[in-house]
Amino acid sequence: MPERERMSWEDLGHAVRDLAAHIRADRYEPDAVLALARGGLPLAGALAYALGVKSMATLNVEFYTGVDERLEEPLLLPPVPDLAVLATERLLVVDDVADTGRTLALVREFCAAHAAEVRTAVLYEKPHSVVRADYVWRRTDRWIDFPWSAPVALATGTH
Repeated sequence: MPERERMSWEDLGHAVRDLAAHIRADRYEPDAVLALARGGLPLAGALAYALGVKSMATLNVEFYTGVDERLEEPLLLPPVPDLAVLATERLLVVDDVADTGRTLALVREFCAAHAAEVRTAVLYEKPHSVVRADYVWRRTDRWIDFPWSAPVALATGTH
């Protein structure tokens, strides 16, 4: 089995602080945060707190069906978030990873019809991603085991 990138809950805390500092240094002040479910939920909630953003929404996107297995194209799933949240000046779209980047590309295009400025933040970006996220914590070409999706921790109840 190829070596994997492993992220811990402690790493998530460091990532949130680093990404929030980078966003602030860039003088970007989002009016709302859009979390891409499911992987983007932990980071989006923590970033919203760190940046003092109270307006949040989630968008469900289906693409991955297993480890390195995916549908042909990402699909936006219902329910669509309240468009009033998306109709903002500055929207920050947050996900766990830009792997192929096709999910972020689809969501960014969808949101651009509603928000004046859309930026993206991810924990990890892979070199072959078709989208370059505006804010990236780490870059890797490995498969990533996130603390919220690690099968052993979920199956056994251990952390």
